[in-house]
This record gives sequence, C-alpha cells and structure tokens, in this order.
Amino acid sequence: MKNFFIIISLFLSTTIQSQILKERERAAAIDMVLKDRFDNLLPQLMDRTEFDMWILISREYNEDPVLKTMLPSTWLNARRRTILVFYRDKAKNTIEKLAVARYNVGKNIDSEWDKDKQPDQWKALVDIISKRDPKKIGINYSKDFGILDGVVKTDYDEFMKVLPEEYKPRVSSAEKLSIAWIETRTKQEMEIYKELVKITHAIIEEAFSTSVIQPGTTTTDDVVWWLRQKVTDMGLKTWFHPTVDIQRSGEALQNHIVSFSDRPKDKTIRPGDLIHCDFGITYLRLNTDCQQHAYILKNEETSPPEFLTKAFADGNKVQDIFTSNFKTGKTGNEILLKSLEQGKAEGLKPSIYTHPLGLYGHSAGPTIGMWDAQGGVPGTGDYLLYENTVYAIELNTTVTLPEWKKDIRIMLEEAGFWGTSGFKYVNDRQTELITIPKRK
Repeated sequence: MKNFFIIISLFLSTTIQSQILKERERAAAIDMVLKDRFDNLLPQLMDRTEFDMWILISREYNEDPVLKTMLPSTWLNARRRTILVFYRDKAKNTIEKLAVARYNVGKNIDSEWDKDKQPDQWKALVDIISKRDPKKIGINYSKDFGILDGVVKTDYDEFMKVLPEEYKPRVSSAEKLSIAWIETRTKQEMEIYKELVKITHAIIEEAFSTSVIQPGTTTTDDVVWWLRQKVTDMGLKTWFHPTVDIQRSGEALQNHIVSFSDRPKDKTIRPGDLIHCDFGITYLRLNTDCQQHAYILKNEETSPPEFLTKAFADGNKVQDIFTSNFKTGKTGNEILLKSLEQGKAEGLKPSIYTHPLGLYGHSAGPTIGMWDAQGGVPGTGDYLLYENTVYAIELNTTVTLPEWKKDIRIMLEEAGFWGTSGFKYVNDRQTELITIPKRK
C-alpha cells in the first residue's frame, strides 16, 4: 500500500506539469491496483454472487474481455491457451488464484500445471476442480452483456466434454460475478480516476481555446484531429474517435442519428457558434468519456448570450434530476423512467443514455437508457445499481430558442461515482459555457 501512494504522489505531481507516468511507473501502478483487486475485492464479489469457483478460458489474440483486465502489466495478451481458476473457500476465508498454463501469470496467479506430469491441459483443469469440489462454477457466457460473453464455443465444448458428469449441473453463467469485477472500483482506482478526468478536462480546455481555434479558419475536423494528436503526443490513447460539432442560428436541429453518427464534417467554426465535443482517454486501464460545450464570442460580446446560458443551465438541471434518482438496488430502467418523468414534469425535454464506465468505455453494469430506447433497455437495463461504480452521466435536453428560431440540444457527459455516501462527480462537471476567446 505504501508503494501505491508513492506512485500516486508522483502521478499527482506530474499531471500538474501536463506529464504522464513513464512506462515502468505505469506498470507498477497497474500491478499494485490489480493485486489489491485480487486479494481484497474478488473474495467479496465471489461471496456476494455465491460462486466458489470461477474459470476463465482464453487463447492468445482472442482474449476473454474480462480475463484481459486480469493480466499483469507486462502481459499485453494471453499466451497459448490461458486458463485462470479462482477458488474461494469462505469458511477458511481464503482465495486461490491459479493458472492452468505453462507460465505464472505475473506475481498474482501461479501456474498449477506441470505438463511433464499431466500432458493434457484440460485434464489438468479437471484435477484442480475435483480436488476442490466446488459447489457453483462460473463460466463467462452472457446473452445480454457482450463483455461477459468471453468463452468461445470451441473452448466451452472442450471443457464440458472433459468435465465429469457430477460437475456439469454446477456450471452456470458467471454474468453477475463478471459484471461485479468489471464495474466495481476500489479506493486506489478512484484516486487515479480523479486525475484521469482532470487530464480529460484540461485537454478539452486547450482544444476549446484560441491556441487551437481561430474563428473563420479552423474547422471541426481540425479540432478533432488536434485532440487525437494531443493524446498521442502525451503518450495516451483514445478509446473512440473524438467528435466536434456545431449548432448555430439558421441551421435546423438534426435528428439523433445525424447528431451521433452522421454529423457534417469539416465545418468552419464561426463567431456566434455553439460548439460541442465528445472525447475520452484510456490510461492505467481506466477510461473517461466527456462532452462539453463552448461558445465562440462575437466581436462585441464579452460573454455568451443569456438565452444560451439559460439553455445550458437546463442541461445541468437534467443532470441533477437524473443523479438524484440513483439508489442502490434500483434497475437502470427504473432510474431512467423516473428521471424522464420528473424532467418532463418540470418542463424539460430530456433524453438519457447513460452507460457504465471504467475498465471499458461502454462497460458492464446497468444501462440507463439509450438514445433510441427511451422506454427502457431489456436485459442490460434490468441490472441493479451497486455501490462503488462509475458511470458516464450522458444525456441531453432539447431547448427551444426563439432568438435562433430553432431548437438546440445541450449534450453533456461527465464521469460520476455512486458510492456509500451517494452520488458525486469523479472530478467536477461543466457548469457554464467555455468561451472562445476566454472571458477576461
């Protein structure tokens, strides 16, 4: 734990200087977080979901997405066929972390397969199972959650063929355990997450400034590619291609399909425009996802028009209504429908499409609406809200502007954390429009 806070202290000091940890320091942070998750978090999750054995099976370059999050920092992929076995003995309060593989999987998972004694990898796995006699065995397959559907048909068939008959009824989908592993954030991870969001905000702030945007010359695609290049130059990655779009007087509001997937590209940014970005980064195995707005000041203006300021406040109001309805044990669909009903009752025109965020950008956990499913999402929307989880609080509200003789959308997205003390943003949110140039 002491070493972790040394790494984090270094992380905090370097991000202020717009620097990123070197690869060796990143690896140390990743491995310390992973050890804590295996030793302290995983036993709790296995007890909660009532699995005493969890088996993950992958082959090189075709990794189970859950298994990939368990690999040490120096393993960029699985090797050959990698089989991980976690066995929880609740009575003894122990957890075994084993690999049916030719190698130890880092320092956390020891190889339990001696090929000289047992040449058949599948039989070696059966020996481990028989010796421990688990009551409930989890395998990663899932109808509704793609991230959790990690075992391929070939491996599943091979496993079930060699498994003794007495154990076959004990095998079931590890969906709930896999979701819990993917969605639950530790205290260590949340310390890192705060800085990731801060970095994300800082990059957007620079993108939405006169150092990048010269009104009348710069296009939306120029800003998009600046964002991509900036992230690369910082030694980071994006998990999706950023977008930048414009809303302005005299142009009709586009439908959601155009707004989300077919927006006009390479439009020149002009004074009086309301611009918007969708941007996120991947760093230390966590992901951010953020949408913010900026207004391009006209020559005579020192601040955005009041009608845009009020429209933006409506976006914040939808956020507040939505996050006030978070409650442990409620489904994503329940939270969605109550929030939409409340927003409409207050005279707003909300649309909510929030997703879990963490080890993946579009991660596992309760889906709370989709832009084309505002009545609820069967399957993923029926999953319950648990504590110590992070979400991309993604939504919009449509606002009618008589001044522009049209509707606009205030589209917002920020990382939010749900914990034992309730909801909070991981590292603040946008509460007023950015201006270009920046207000004095």
